[in-house]
Amino acid sequence: MSVRQKSLLGASAAFLALTGLVAGSFGSMQAVASSKPDRKQTTLLAQTPQKQSVTVVFPSRSDSTDLQTKANAVAAFLSKEIGMPVEALVGDDTAAVEALRGNKADVAFLSSRPALKAEQLANARLYLAEVRPTYSGKYTYNSVFVVPKDSSLKTLTSGKATLEQLRGKKMAFTSPTSGSGFIFPVGEMVKQKLVPSRDRLDGFFGQVSYGGNYSKALQAVLRGQADVAAVSEYALNAPYITEAEKSQLRVLYKIPGVPAHGVAIDDDVPTATREKIIAAMLKLNEPKNNQMLRGLYNSTELVKVNHEAHLKPIREALKNAGVDP
Repeated sequence: MSVRQKSLLGASAAFLALTGLVAGSFGSMQAVASSKPDRKQTTLLAQTPQKQSVTVVFPSRSDSTDLQTKANAVAAFLSKEIGMPVEALVGDDTAAVEALRGNKADVAFLSSRPALKAEQLANARLYLAEVRPTYSGKYTYNSVFVVPKDSSLKTLTSGKATLEQLRGKKMAFTSPTSGSGFIFPVGEMVKQKLVPSRDRLDGFFGQVSYGGNYSKALQAVLRGQADVAAVSEYALNAPYITEAEKSQLRVLYKIPGVPAHGVAIDDDVPTATREKIIAAMLKLNEPKNNQMLRGLYNSTELVKVNHEAHLKPIREALKNAGVDP
């Protein structure tokens, strides 16, 4: 996919913003004349355009603040490392995927489900994953069912027996699009043959609600509006809830292997440029540069991952839950 000049992506109007982006220019196409002996005929051979710049999309997240300023600092660092201009755009995950598909971006920080969509629509692939100290699996984490500390629900010897206790209970999911807050929990319940599909949850739970984000789903439990909530394990820390609130909750059941957010690169980025981008990104792990990485999304390190292996768990969870990527 080609590189064009970009403009700012609006999180709330991703597609409109993207389609309104001003088209820029490629590197100039050059032609080479190949003359026959009589020099009366020439054949023009078009050469591949050279990349002139790189655009990176940084999706806004609930735990990110002043993201544009921080993204600009990372872009300036990457520009110096790879030797060409790098522009930082801020939008949401949908905007990031549309930017990759619409030739408006070359690189994007994406969570696992949008990464699958970027693969599907733009043939982009994940090359790096984020590491956080609150991830139990370094670059994977747990989806967890959380209950009040004094709940009568117990963690039993089998997953099916533990989750069977939720029958008739008030359930607070994060949102219907959340990986750890809906897709993995529902996929697990289908796998355990407790529910036939995502469309039959009301037949198992006494009540189903959606908090809209991790904090609100957990608050529903803290306020007695729900018996259990499904969230990411890292949501049991600031800034999602306070330490005092955390002390009032406990994890009933864990689903491991949720893929961490990562860095996707478009398939049309030349191999040499892609390798330079990856090498530059990995330099953010160095102590002198690491604060720039931490400032984005509270991750402490980037590590190389295999696209297929890293995203396999989300593919399986989506299939079990009956949700399209």
